[in-house]
Amino acid sequence: MGLRIAGHIERLNGKELTYQEFVERYLRKNQPVVLTGLMDDWRACKDWVTRDGRPNLPFFATHFGKSRVQVADCGTREFTDQKRVEMSVSEFAEHWLMGCKPEESDISTSDRPPLLYLKDWHFVKDYPDYVAYTTPVFFHDDWLNLYLDCYRMHTDPEMYQETDDIGCSDYRFVYMGAKGSWTPLHADVFRSYSWSANVCGKKQWLFLSPLQRHLVFDRNMKNSVYDIFSDVSEMTFPGFKETVWTECIQEENEIIFVPSGWYHQVQNLWDLLSRDYNDAKEYIEDIRDICDDFEGLCQRNLAANTGMNFYDFLIFITRFAFAYLGQLYYLLRGDDDTIQHSSLTVQQLALNLASIKKIAMKMKDAEGFEKHRDILDTVETLSNPKFSELSIKVGNTYRMMLEPQPRSCCTAKARVDVLGDFDFLQNWSLVCTPGDLVSFIDDAVENLNRIGSKNSIHLGELV
Repeated sequence: MGLRIAGHIERLNGKELTYQEFVERYLRKNQPVVLTGLMDDWRACKDWVTRDGRPNLPFFATHFGKSRVQVADCGTREFTDQKRVEMSVSEFAEHWLMGCKPEESDISTSDRPPLLYLKDWHFVKDYPDYVAYTTPVFFHDDWLNLYLDCYRMHTDPEMYQETDDIGCSDYRFVYMGAKGSWTPLHADVFRSYSWSANVCGKKQWLFLSPLQRHLVFDRNMKNSVYDIFSDVSEMTFPGFKETVWTECIQEENEIIFVPSGWYHQVQNLWDLLSRDYNDAKEYIEDIRDICDDFEGLCQRNLAANTGMNFYDFLIFITRFAFAYLGQLYYLLRGDDDTIQHSSLTVQQLALNLASIKKIAMKMKDAEGFEKHRDILDTVETLSNPKFSELSIKVGNTYRMMLEPQPRSCCTAKARVDVLGDFDFLQNWSLVCTPGDLVSFIDDAVENLNRIGSKNSIHLGELV
């Protein structure tokens, strides 16, 4: 069955694009785009590529060879993914070089070594002092990595494993593969947006609009197409013949923005968790009557399968709500110059806070929350050095993205110290449910509005 290809992905110089333009033209509209001109000074583009434009595999073997990585066998399916094996980077490089030998080009396909694709290498975690790239300003607003730099995703120690790829330490990955390596049809982790920079070679992308997502699933919306280039069964996937794809060839030193199925990534996370929770509950429904803690088992399975459960997610958005409120408090109590200089930052923080409140309101009606369970202790959270680190990162991120130029009188540390004066947070000693978070935000915004009134700023219009 041939694919129908249509549409066009815009390609433009990222240096000529402002953050606000990127948000309005691509992020809000959920449109992919290819950005050029942003990788010229990257260390990776110098060290990782040979003079003739090939991957510098000996460099990887010499400098990073001991790292253990996950490698997919592109020719072997295992459930809904490709079979994976673990090996060192040096072993992977040696395998790649062996597979590229000219004298083996006439060997039959069945006798050739498997085509391997190195995936999900946590390179930044493994080599924090090797600055391979600089994150473009368009992608600094990265909730998952900001959070995981400071906290573990799971609060239950029985769920957390240091080597767990689902609940991992970050989502900054390196991928390496020879010509012909590929990935089965999928959506990105947590259905969030992502960006991918091509250091060497070319990469073919085929995009399907979120509006057509249902067409690649079976009648029960349980299983999706594995390989869109294979013979897709019309009986199993009756809607696949109606799909219309957009193709893009990503060249060397180009960055592609891969949009999510929905605009805001927090909404994506909750929608995904809700669906996966229902699936997890349905799968074990037959043991409900004999299970002492059926709901707890559902949440443990949800965390294992998806990367977080309802409690992890509530803690995740609550900590960001605290951080955003702290930054808003600092900005709103400043002088007129501070407010004018940071008006875009105030607006963005308020919009993010509104998004958190919107999701918390949706969560209020969901099954799966034990009402008596303590989620977050406010005083303990605010006094924890990890929260200070998260708040610093949040402040630096939005100042870098949205403020015209840094102000000497404004330091990241100062933006955190003011939390000690944020007395009205103490009114909410515990956040136990999504309803608590909604009330907490409303109470905090009411206090912030009193502070911002002298500058005619009213957050209630945004939150």
